Amino acid sequence: MEPFDVLNRDDGTKVCPWGEGHADYADYHDQEWGVPEFNDFRLYEKVCLEGFQAGLSWLTILRKRENFRAAFLNFDIEKVAGFTDTDVVRLMEDAGIVRHRGKIEATIVNAQGALRVIERYGSLSSFLWSFEPDNVKTNVVNAAQLSRSVSEESTEMSRALKKLGWKFVGPTTCYSLMQADGIVNDHLLDCYRWSEIEKLRSVLPRT
Repeated sequence: MEPFDVLNRDDGTKVCPWGEGHADYADYHDQEWGVPEFNDFRLYEKVCLEGFQAGLSWLTILRKRENFRAAFLNFDIEKVAGFTDTDVVRLMEDAGIVRHRGKIEATIVNAQGALRVIERYGSLSSFLWSFEPDNVKTNVVNAAQLSRSVSEESTEMSRALKKLGWKFVGPTTCYSLMQADGIVNDHLLDCYRWSEIEKLRSVLPRT
């Protein structure tokens, strides 16, 4: 089997192979990855978690996600934007999250950046979804496409976020966000989730 060929589960279900290495990954693949997200808090959370994931496995972040939510007040944007140095010290002592000062400080800075986005564009959702590829049909995924980690749109998103003061939002992080939140549908075409995600993408608002 090629690295990016669809995989058949024991019951015959065709799935993306990356989700089969661990039950947590399989659940994430089946229930969350690619589902269109429009809630500003959840989008902000995902941007931050993608940033924390840099240099680590996504499984590490998944296992700590509830700890992150508790530490960052369920990623309430206004509350996190008001965090102080005292909060940074508290978070650096929290063994339940990834204790990386730069990433912790970036989470606070990014909350402040999210408020600027919301003030300027109405919502974080409308801003991030504005980077959805114009021709979504070009995103039908085959092996070559699945191996990519950036796109023209994710590069543009990264540049725009950085101009608004965001940190740890490189093109790869932004592309991971786009994949995870349904801005693109990067399930393999033969994966059973591809058609389900496309159905969701076809009916939900993008503004």
